Amino acid sequence: MSKSIMAMNPVNPKKLHLSKWTAVVPIARNKHFLVAKVILPEPPALAVEWVDLEAVHSKTITRIAWRELRDTSRWRQGWV
Repeated sequence: MSKSIMAMNPVNPKKLHLSKWTAVVPIARNKHFLVAKVILPEPPALAVEWVDLEAVHSKTITRIAWRELRDTSRWRQGWV
């Protein structure tokens, strides 16, 4: 496998709700997050694009594209 291929977390958008994530680089001094909400598209036939992450410590909410969670240089699955 070439080095140019980015490592990816295996993520299923249907199983994101309440999943746990660790930011490789803290976001606003928060490192551990929980997927608090999966934003359902209108109309529902479209694919899920966004999730709300809740910081475990501060309870702040951050909205990101769920595909960002696949990037292992930014996110680790679980609380590491």
